[in-house]
Amino acid sequence: MTYNVSETGTILDQESTETEGVKLPKPVSEQTVTNIHHWTDELFSFRITRPPEFRFRSGEFVMLGLMDGSKPLLRAYSIASPSWDEELDFYSIKVKDGPLTSRLQHIQKGDKILLGRKPTGTLVLDALIPGKRLFLFSTGTGMAPFASILKEPETYEKFDEVIVTHTCRNVADLDYSRSVVENLSEDPLVGDVAPGRVKYYATTTREDFAYKGRITHLIASGKFYEDLEIPALDPRTDRAMICGSTPMIADTKDILEAAGLSEGSNAKPAEFVVEKAFVA
Repeated sequence: MTYNVSETGTILDQESTETEGVKLPKPVSEQTVTNIHHWTDELFSFRITRPPEFRFRSGEFVMLGLMDGSKPLLRAYSIASPSWDEELDFYSIKVKDGPLTSRLQHIQKGDKILLGRKPTGTLVLDALIPGKRLFLFSTGTGMAPFASILKEPETYEKFDEVIVTHTCRNVADLDYSRSVVENLSEDPLVGDVAPGRVKYYATTTREDFAYKGRITHLIASGKFYEDLEIPALDPRTDRAMICGSTPMIADTKDILEAAGLSEGSNAKPAEFVVEKAFVA
C-alpha cells in the first residue's frame, strides 16, 4: 500500500552521500529494479534488490522513491515480500498527476530506486496476542502487506486458519491478490501448509462478481460468514489486521470493536491492528 505523507520532506535535511554526482540522504540507499508487472492500467507491482543489511518484519512499510532533480521524492510503501525474501516486492496504484507514481509507473528493469533504511509499522504478528483465526481485511493496494504476511512461516505457526479479504471496484483489480493466494502452493517456505489453511474472499463494488459489495456491509449482514461457512468473529479466538481506505478502516474497526476485539500496537499487543502511522 502507498501512503502520502508530509513527513517525507524531513529526510532532505539529513547528512548525505554522493552517487553519480547527486547527493543521497544517509537514510536511503540506491537499489535496482529487477522485475515489473502491470496488472491493469491503474495497478502495477515491482521488485527491487535488497541490501544485505536491510532487516524488516513481514507487514512493515518503508520509504521508497526516486530522485527529483537533486532531491529525493519519497513515499511510504508497504513491503509485499516476506521478511526472508532475498529481494523486495511492492504493489502500487498509478496516479496520473501523482508526484511520485506518475514517474514510478514507468520504471524499467535495471532502473534505480531509492530505498529507506528503517522499515516500521503495526501490521505485524508481534502486535497481536495469540489466537486461532487471523483475518486480513484489505481494499485496493492495502493487500500489499498481507502478501507479505501470507508468505511468512510464523503466520502458520501462530494461527490455525487465515482468512484474507480483498475488495476492489472492478474484477481485474483483484488479479494481484488472486495471484498471491494461488501461488502460495509454489512458495518454498509455506507451500506445504498455506493452501490448506488460507481462505480467500474477494469482492467488487462496481462490476458484477461472485461476491459483490463492501466487505463491511457483507460482514454486518452476515453474508460474509455464510459464504465462507465460518462462525462469526469471536474475541477469544480471532485476531485481525486492517489495511485499506480511511472509511473502510474506520468501519471495519467499528465492527471488530462491536464484536469485542480491542486494538493493539507494537507496545501493547491485542486482538486487531491497523496501520495508522500516516494519514493520506
